[in-house]
Amino acid sequence: MTIEDQARARWAQLMGGGGAQDRTPGEPVAADLPAPAGVTAVAGRGQVTVTWEPVEGAIGYAVHRAATESGPFDVVDHGGGDVLAVPAGPYADTTDGRGGWYAVAALATVNAIGPLSAPVATSPQAGPAAVTVKVGGNPAPLHRVWQEMVGSEHLSHLLSTDTTGGRVIGEELRDALRRMHDQLGVRTVRAHAILGDDLGVYRDGAYDFSRVDEVYDTVRELGMTPVVEFGYMPRDLAADPSRTVFAYQGIISPPQDWDLWYELIRAFTGHLAARYGIEELRARWRFEVWNEPNLSVFWSGTPAEYWRLYASTAAAVKSVDPSLVVGGPATAAVGWIDDQLKVDAPVDFLSTHVYGTLPLDLRPWARGRPILWTEWGVTATHGSAINDSVFAAAFLLQGMRSAAGRVDALAPWVASDHFEELGRPRRLLHGGFGLLTVGNLAKPKFWALWLAQKLGPVELPVSMTGDGAGSLVEAWASRYDDGGIGMLLWNGTLDHSRAGGEASLARLVRFAPSLAGPHTLRVWRVDADHGAVRFDGDWPTDEQWAGLQAQDVLREAQPARRVTPGEELTFALPNPGIAFLELRPVT
Repeated sequence: MTIEDQARARWAQLMGGGGAQDRTPGEPVAADLPAPAGVTAVAGRGQVTVTWEPVEGAIGYAVHRAATESGPFDVVDHGGGDVLAVPAGPYADTTDGRGGWYAVAALATVNAIGPLSAPVATSPQAGPAAVTVKVGGNPAPLHRVWQEMVGSEHLSHLLSTDTTGGRVIGEELRDALRRMHDQLGVRTVRAHAILGDDLGVYRDGAYDFSRVDEVYDTVRELGMTPVVEFGYMPRDLAADPSRTVFAYQGIISPPQDWDLWYELIRAFTGHLAARYGIEELRARWRFEVWNEPNLSVFWSGTPAEYWRLYASTAAAVKSVDPSLVVGGPATAAVGWIDDQLKVDAPVDFLSTHVYGTLPLDLRPWARGRPILWTEWGVTATHGSAINDSVFAAAFLLQGMRSAAGRVDALAPWVASDHFEELGRPRRLLHGGFGLLTVGNLAKPKFWALWLAQKLGPVELPVSMTGDGAGSLVEAWASRYDDGGIGMLLWNGTLDHSRAGGEASLARLVRFAPSLAGPHTLRVWRVDADHGAVRFDGDWPTDEQWAGLQAQDVLREAQPARRVTPGEELTFALPNPGIAFLELRPVT
């Protein structure tokens, strides 16, 4: 077997099932793409940065490594557990065993991989473990991609008067979504199970949308718009109501009567149009068909039955008004994207999910359609401590910066730890998916987006040099209306084995801003000493809650000071770590 055959067979083993939870070995599929050219691998302190030239038509790239030039080459596994690919270079390999020889392959889909590039040996990085940042070039409007969408637990939770940790679930979920809107600027929220039996939309052949009205009215009162994810199946309409998912038993079965499904979707959509106005639906609402149907845990039917569901749903939505926006396939692990475009039905946007890596580049398949990553996060694992970590915060910024300008939504999963898919939380810090804890305390992930929100309206191009520049250490720079500069920097890796921090990956960062006069420098940080929720035990007492809430603020990391033209700023950036620099003219 050739090196390329070995690599393709290994990739097929990893991705043959089309999703992290359903993977089974599959036959290798060759993509009609050339091997990336210009591959380099440069070793710095604690990392190897791999770069390559982009391949037209590729959605992503799989970085491979071997001890010798002759192989065998295997995909670098950074531990994300979903799709072991990235949308573009450079890529920082910080895993154990790094070094040796590297090669890169382009992907046409997650199941179609091209040939490996010619292997290249690792060369050493000259100079210290430092990165120099320069800002300059043609400015452009800054795309605040984090503002478009966030995920949430099923929205019937908004109506719950139950408590978790002594906190009222509905009240706190409302406050969490309000904080998403007011502090992060988030405009829409996506959640599962709007057709679930706890909202009672369909019983004994009759419709009742009153509880959906309560839910959607609440979302709109918070200043947000719901993303309508059609699912799961009402019990009285399910072909097999015994097939369920999650603690709340969402039914994952196809309908027993396809005509009744069509009429339900038509009635549901028509009711929304009557209640909120067709103009609002045209302008702001999106309709997505099901959730992750390429995983058997979420769809008990066949792929053909899902495409029938999609076509029926899209037709029902469009029957209310042809300009309403409907799309999918809302798959796990970037599956079925090519199949979505073959369906004989309207496809107004492409949606999919990925965890543990950056959103791939679906523009070759979208063909001008909006691209919505309606779920995304550092891990798909419930209860993983990584969800509460600074590592996850740096990961969030890596993804948002990568997605800006090329996708329409990148939705962190989810807003709040009030979440019950596998049961309600049993302690405050339990590795929940939320940006906020139960009690609405901000995790490092929230503060990362809070700092991104501090960027100015105009993006400034950034160039970086040094050990890990652009792969390990990244920067997002902006200009304010008063001429000041706001710059967000982070030091992160995709490698989950470094989630607890790695001293060898810390970097010294140098930045000499071009200033017309004296400016005031203010600095915020998120790292081991800033922005983390600290609590030992299951649930706080009332007194402890009060103390935690008083600490729920990201304070400046150092006293403000004056910076003069020509002055170089130098500061340490740990891994993982985030810093925001705000430079405002002295008036």
